[in-house]
Amino acid sequence: MTLFDLTGRKAFVTGASRGIGQAIAVALAQAGADVALVARSEDGLAATAAQVAACGRDAFVIPADVTRQQAVEAAVATAIERLGHVDVVVNNAGGSNFAVPFLDLRLPGWDKLIKLNLDSAMYVCHAIGGHLVGRGTGSVINVASVAGLVGSPFLSPYAAAKAGLVSLTKSLAVEWAALGVRVNAICPGWTATELNRNLWEDETAGKATIATVPMQRWGRAEEMAGAAVFL
Repeated sequence: MTLFDLTGRKAFVTGASRGIGQAIAVALAQAGADVALVARSEDGLAATAAQVAACGRDAFVIPADVTRQQAVEAAVATAIERLGHVDVVVNNAGGSNFAVPFLDLRLPGWDKLIKLNLDSAMYVCHAIGGHLVGRGTGSVINVASVAGLVGSPFLSPYAAAKAGLVSLTKSLAVEWAALGVRVNAICPGWTATELNRNLWEDETAGKATIATVPMQRWGRAEEMAGAAVFL
C-alpha cells in the first residue's frame, strides 16, 4: 500500500498564489492530485501552476476575490466544471497586514480581516458543501492559526477570525461526518512568508516574534503541506 497517494483526486485550494497555499497546492500535486488554484494574483497563480505542472499534474488557474460570495460561487462552479469533481478543499486564503492595540483599531480593519479569514472559508464551504455531500466523500482543510487558540495581543481581528474558523471547522466536522465528508483545521504558528517578510528579515523583530516558540525559529510554508496531504 502506498501511503498518501492522491492519484486521481481533485483539489480546490484558495490563497494558492504564494506561501502556505502554494506549498500545499504543490504538495497535493506531488502526491498525485490535479489542482484548481484560486487567488487574486494571476502572476502568483501562474507560478504555482507551473510548479504543479512540473509534477505532471493538471493545474487550473481561477483568479477570484474570495471575500466576495458571488466570486466564490463562480470559482467553485468553474473548478467543478474543469476538474469534473472535487475531493479536497483547502481554505487557505487569509492573513493580516497590520497589528494594532484594540483601542486603536478601526472598524473597517476588523471587517476586512473577518471577511478574509473567516467569511471566505464559509463562502467556499457553503458553495461546495452540497457537491461533497452529494458525492458522499471529501475532505475540507481549513488553515486557521495558533492565534485563534491563544491570546494574541495586537492581532484581535485576525485572532477572532481564526478562532471562528476553528469553531466552524468543529461544527461542520460533526455535521458532515455521517455524510462522508471530513472537516479539519491546520493551525500554523509563526511561518515565514512574503506577507510577514518585514518581520522575519528584521533580526531584532524576527527574534522577538518567535521568542516563545520552543524551537526558536520561524516555520516554513512547506512544513504545513504534509499535514494537508495527510488529511
